Amino acid sequence: MAKITFITKDQEEIIVEATSGSVMELAVKNNVTGIDGDCGGVCSCATCHVQVDPSHVSKTGEASEIEQDMLELDDDANEYSRLCCQLQITDAMDGVVLNVVK
Repeated sequence: MAKITFITKDQEEIIVEATSGSVMELAVKNNVTGIDGDCGGVCSCATCHVQVDPSHVSKTGEASEIEQDMLELDDDANEYSRLCCQLQITDAMDGVVLNVVK
């Protein structure tokens, strides 16, 4: 089981737990403000943009090429940006902190 912390734009801290699935689905299911996931998780809209806390980047890995291409369209993207539809929940994700961009 992985415990994942979302910090919204309003600095609300939302802690959720799961064993599998995408982080985007988890966020939508738990009404995390700023995570829309309009495309349903196929990496085509960037409405699930998060920035991984720098101390947790090793838990999420790096963005794929297609994910990086999508993030380049977002003015708020930085080196810690990920689309949470591309993050799969595993035990290795336990404790990760994700800052919601929008």
